[in-house]
Amino acid sequence: MADTDRTGTGINPQSQGTEEQGQSRRASGVDLQARREQRSETRRNQTYKAFLGNLAVIGSMNEEEAERAAVSVLCVLEQRLYGEEAAHLEAQLPGKLQDLLMRCERHMGKPASKFGKDGFIKMVSEDLGVDGFEAEKKIRAVFTAVRDQVSDGEIEDVIGQLPADLRELWHRVI
Repeated sequence: MADTDRTGTGINPQSQGTEEQGQSRRASGVDLQARREQRSETRRNQTYKAFLGNLAVIGSMNEEEAERAAVSVLCVLEQRLYGEEAAHLEAQLPGKLQDLLMRCERHMGKPASKFGKDGFIKMVSEDLGVDGFEAEKKIRAVFTAVRDQVSDGEIEDVIGQLPADLRELWHRVI
């Protein structure tokens, strides 16, 4: 009768505690995993918000305009990049921005195109519904925010694929 307690329930209090601890650990494990996922999503949102906030300040835009500008400019840029360079650039951007770019229908599955500064500005201008001057300001703001986000080596790789007039958009300060 070693497995029964003094009340005759048939459950050893020591083994009951162990069983409850095991259930508690399993429940905690689920909670722990959910908390990890929640923290990960929170960091993902914070990183994205920080990027948009930086872009909004640089480009004197609100957050919604900053998001539209970022998606437009980066989508057009990805149309211009060859090989795996677009994927390498995207990998260093905030996850939520990567998700938005994955839905960009302009460049998905299409080979890279050759166009210069004027073509780039025109595409962004049409996409955002702004004139060329405003589009260029937004392009420069996005490029500045991207430079703040990704490694210098990646920026050099991207710039290396661009013609001189497009490279100038990356280098010139707003």
